[in-house]
Amino acid sequence: MAPSGTPAQVRRALATPPEVATFLGVPEKTLTQWRYIKSGPRWSKVGRHVRYRWEHVEKWVDEQSGGRAA
Repeated sequence: MAPSGTPAQVRRALATPPEVATFLGVPEKTLTQWRYIKSGPRWSKVGRHVRYRWEHVEKWVDEQSGGRAA
């Protein structure tokens, strides 16, 4: 347990660009372009490596729905 008495939040592993590209069904180069134009899911640099938090990727996907019913 965390010191405040609540369970510690479980962290998922950071995602690599190939993992995110596969998840989104887009080429990895598309992620590179999105980073360049400051679009797409939020990302971070870990040293010289680009990484994504899964919660940011999922939130970005949810935001892309546009609110239209199928």
